[in-house]
Amino acid sequence: MVSDDIEKRVIEMFTVHSGAYMFRKKKYDTYTKESSIYFDVRLDQDDVEELIEEYSAEFNVDMSNFHIEKYYPQVNYSWNPFKKPEPVDVPDFTIDMFIQSARAGSWLFD
Repeated sequence: MVSDDIEKRVIEMFTVHSGAYMFRKKKYDTYTKESSIYFDVRLDQDDVEELIEEYSAEFNVDMSNFHIEKYYPQVNYSWNPFKKPEPVDVPDFTIDMFIQSARAGSWLFD
């Protein structure tokens, strides 16, 4: 259940940026503040960079200490098909992080 206006507006912003909301609206009505930006919303780095600009302006959030490389680290690929890539440890990246930061007026997680 959406508890307040900021939470509702942030979730709606992610819903719109997820791309396919026009065609499969029911699925995207299920985003919650716990939804992972990687696994549930499925936004790539370019999508997140675009969303950050809109989010910062809409909610007047200082994003100067947000570093996208923390959430989308460089992955070293090998052309050797027998060599598995090294696993990359990525921190949690959820819609709730954006809700809390919107309430605070600055990015709280770096």
